[in-house]
Order: sequence, then structure tokens, then C-alpha cells
Amino acid sequence: MTSMRRSWAGALVAVAGVALATAVMVPLRPHLAGATCALVLVIPVVAGVAVGGFASGVAAVVVGFLAYDFFFIKPYGTLSVGAAENWVALFVYATVMVVVARVVSAQQEARAEARRREADARRLYVLSELLMAEKPLGQLVSLVVTTIQTAFGPEWVALLLPEDQLRVAATAGRELRPDELEELAPGPGRLQSLGTGYRTSGVMRVALTADGRPIGLLALAGGDLDPYGWELLRTYANQAALAIERSQLREQALRSQLLEQVDRWRGAMMAAVSHDLRTPLATVKAAVSTLRSGPELDGDDRRELLGLIEDQTDNLDRLVRNLLDMTRIEAGQLELRRQPVAVAELVEMALESLGAPGAGRLVVDVGDVVVDVDPVLMAQALANLVDNALRLSPSTDPVTVRARPVVEPIGGPDYRSDDQATATVEVAVEDRGPGVPWADRERVFEMFNRMGGGGRAGLGLTIAKAFVEAHGQRIWVEDGPDGGARFVITMAGAGVQEPPVPVRA
Repeated sequence: MTSMRRSWAGALVAVAGVALATAVMVPLRPHLAGATCALVLVIPVVAGVAVGGFASGVAAVVVGFLAYDFFFIKPYGTLSVGAAENWVALFVYATVMVVVARVVSAQQEARAEARRREADARRLYVLSELLMAEKPLGQLVSLVVTTIQTAFGPEWVALLLPEDQLRVAATAGRELRPDELEELAPGPGRLQSLGTGYRTSGVMRVALTADGRPIGLLALAGGDLDPYGWELLRTYANQAALAIERSQLREQALRSQLLEQVDRWRGAMMAAVSHDLRTPLATVKAAVSTLRSGPELDGDDRRELLGLIEDQTDNLDRLVRNLLDMTRIEAGQLELRRQPVAVAELVEMALESLGAPGAGRLVVDVGDVVVDVDPVLMAQALANLVDNALRLSPSTDPVTVRARPVVEPIGGPDYRSDDQATATVEVAVEDRGPGVPWADRERVFEMFNRMGGGGRAGLGLTIAKAFVEAHGQRIWVEDGPDGGARFVITMAGAGVQEPPVPVRA
């Protein structure tokens, strides 16, 4: 309700109250003292002030004065005062009523100001809480302009941040016209003021600064702020400037961390590629040089050298495929094409990708277990695990691949209702190598990580982990039953023919 409407409403309440009180007291006039009538007429004055403020109280005093003179001071029905004591009574009445109106009005204004300051303090607290939250810069600037639009009610609010020049980062309220945008963010070569309170065409500007450093500019149109509102806006602006600077610093820190991670990734990749490529390339070069410079070689020697070249070329091909797979993982381009497939078929696909030399050492114990996976990705994950096991195990020891279905109750580890259990398959690759220390069992899956004791290269294991987790499944390493390491991955079961065994405790 506007101030004018409140004043009119208060005046109407006062007039109605005076009329009602007069109508009630006139029949009882012979039995009432003049002071009593004056006290009763105080009530409409207080009511008018409570509704419409001091102006309504003055109107109530005037109406009450006339009613008191006309109806309750002899001679009745006229405005003639008569005796001196009547003049004193009227004067006292008017003075008391004006004082009462002033006191009640002051109390009303004080309560209203207290409510306003309480609401402003609450909004400032809420704003501070919101600004202190970890938010991206885009969300933060939108929150700032929306909060200021709600708190101060301007026609529009715009927040500008410096890039190569001042640019509008967020707006709230009415959409800005092109000429307003041009005025806020002029083109290159035109000066722009950051002075607090600077006005042009009804636009108020507030500089956003943090510890004297310019952060940006806040612009409002159509706002009519009193000194208190202006100070509150500046407090809002200071809070916003600190939050924006903190968000910018956080994003800069994240970019720096990302660049450092990229540098580490690039260095690790170069180290891994140079290490893993050097041995097969040197072997291929030595074999080719021997073939070219050794015409006296017999057929068996030539076949051995050609086989060596073929094996090392397969190793190079696996390394390149791992690098390409890593690129796909980093780019988020993995697409699952699930279908039912036997674990035995996955193992066969993995061996085909590894080549013949490792097949003779592999012991496969997977039964007729069928899983629901992307066969290409899961076969590659198995191939990486088997290749890792073959390289780390002594050349005379076998590497075992086992599969078994397990029961994973829907209701959690303590839930054992057989009619509501889902089957999952665990596939394990067991070797007899040096194993993986307990402290390194998480880091062994990190990209390009080489564990000092075991020498396990993290590229193939990282790819296996990414492919398994893309299926929503798990991969981990534990101690093998005969020493060495046991890498275990889970797969979603599909048509398991073997009886499930209880899940491990």
C-alpha cells in the first residue's frame, strides 16, 4: 500500500471511529463527564495513527475536536464554546491528542524501521550464505543480480566483469535495450567510469571492489534509494565482490591444477611411450639388421627372427591401441553395446588380441557362465589383465582365468532372501608374480603409474578399470591363492548355468 493510500485509509478509520464513539456517547451525555468523553475520543485518534500514520492522526484530532465541541460542550449542537473552562478543556484535548498522535506515529515508524532492518539483515545473511557457497562464476553472478533485483526492486540490474573490456555477465529484471547495453559496455576505445554512485540517464553504478582491487561494475535502473538503502546496497556489493573474486581465484586454481595434470599426463605418456616402444623397436631393428646382413642364416634362424619381429609388432600394436583407447576414455566417447556372451568367448577374444605366445601358459576355468556386457570392451579389459599377468609371472608358471557367479542380495549385505537376489559374475586373473603391496592397490590403476616393486604399468590397467566401470561394475586386486596378484572384475550375469555360490563376507 502506498503512503498516500495509507493516509487516506487511516483518516477514514479515524472519522468512522469518532462518529461511532459520538453516536454511542450522545444518549448517555447527561451521565458522562466531559473528561470521560474526551478520553473516549482518544481511541479513534490512536486507531487512525496506527493505520495511516501521523497525518491521519492529525485529521483524527481535528474531527475529534469538532465532535467534542459540537456534541459534548454546552450549548450542545453548536460550535460556540462559552465559558473559559470549556476553552481550557478543548485546548487540553487538542494538545493531548496531538502528542498522542505523535507518540503513536513514532512508535509505528520505529517498529516499521525495525522490521525493515530485520528483513534487510536477514536478506544480507541469506545473501552471504549463498555467496559463500562453492558456486561456478556463471551461477554466482546470476545469483547476485537476482538477489539485488528482489531486495531493492529496480527496473533492471546488470553486473559487468572486465575481460578485454567491460562486458555484461548477468542481468535481472527487464531486458536491456541495445542503447542501454551500449551505454553500460561501450566499444573499444571509449572510456567507462567505475565511480560508485555515478548516474547517467537514471542508471546508478556501484563499483565492485575487493581490498581496493576492481572486480566489476553493478548497474541499476529505476531504483530510488534513501541513504540507508544506499549503504545496504554498497554492503551487498562488497559481499558480491568478495564472492566473485573468490570464485575467479578458485577457477584459476582449477585451471592451474588442470594444466599441471595435463603436463604430468603428457610427461608420463612420453615416458611410458618411450619406455614401452624402445624395447620392441630395438628388437625389431636388431632382427631386421640381422636378416639383411646375415645371408648365411638357415631357415630355422630366419623363421625365428621373423617370428620375433611379428611378436614385437603385436606388442607395438597393443601399445598403440591402448593409447587410442585412453584417448577415447579421456574424450568420454565410450559407447556400450551390450549383448549376452559367454565368458569363455571373451577369454578367446582376449587371447586372439594377445597372440599365440601367451596361450600356452593360460589355464581357463570359466565353465558355461554367460554375461551381459559389451564384448569388445570387456574382452579388451581381460586382454590387458592377462597381458599384465603374463609379463609379471615367471615364464614357467601358469596364469589362471576363473569365473564364478555370486549372489548379491538387493537389500544389502545382511539381506538373504533367495527369491529377491540378482546374479553377478566375478572373473579373476591370477598370476604368480611379485604381487601388489596393500598400500599400492588403488594406485596400480592410475594412468601411467609404475609400481616400484611390481613394475606393473598403469596404462593397460587404467583402461581395464575404465571399461569395467563404464559397465557399472567393479575391479580390484588382492593376493593370489598361490602368491602373486589376483585381479578381479565383476560382470552382470545373463543366463548363469552354474549354481551360484554365497557372496564373500
